Amino acid sequence: MTEMTPTIVLVHGAFADSASWDGVVGRLPADRARVIAFANPLRSVATDAALLTDLVRSIDGPVVLVGHSYGGAVMTAVPADAGDVVALVYVAGFALMSGESAGDASALVPGSTLGDTLTSVPIADGNDMYIVQERYHQQFCADLPAEQAALMAVSQRPVTEAALFEPLGGAPLWRSVPSWFIFGELDRNIPAGAHHIMAERAGARRTVEIPGASHVVGVSHPAEVADTVLAALPDPATVAS
Repeated sequence: MTEMTPTIVLVHGAFADSASWDGVVGRLPADRARVIAFANPLRSVATDAALLTDLVRSIDGPVVLVGHSYGGAVMTAVPADAGDVVALVYVAGFALMSGESAGDASALVPGSTLGDTLTSVPIADGNDMYIVQERYHQQFCADLPAEQAALMAVSQRPVTEAALFEPLGGAPLWRSVPSWFIFGELDRNIPAGAHHIMAERAGARRTVEIPGASHVVGVSHPAEVADTVLAALPDPATVAS
């Protein structure tokens, strides 16, 4: 029998891109798992999840899905029969209930200030949403240096307004797959209290709140996030084939 190497699929969220995982990737040993960063289109939960599902179906062996922010909503929408998904890691991510949107979940407790910082750009079928560059640092990544935040503000990728308020269709993947949660105490997009509610109802195996951390906990605290991802990897003895 040979051991099947797990694959970690990283799913970035809105107002960011795959480079937001760079610090985490460097801390995931190549001998423990293969790593893929999924280029999340940020167009709609259903269509983005369909593309992620196609990727998961192409992977042999166990898969650990890791989602930041809106990326958590997308991985939650992957169907349970998509492949051998063995763990979900929510990195300041949305673990939605059926019929719930990201907008709904961010309001599970008061405190999100994201809506006040957004600006919209009309597109053919709706609106693209950006965080106003001058407010990006304090809203999104207050625990990062100003110079780094300024670069991220310029390179942010927009999400459609419809995607932020699109309810999850079907059963959430966390109902059948174990989950881990890590987030920042001072998350201004999704309040820490909302993260705790989502983790509790998902039956999280581990819930980590990083004191003083912002919404971009994977950028500001990559070691802690990498440790959480590694904790979710399956025991090599259980993935032999």
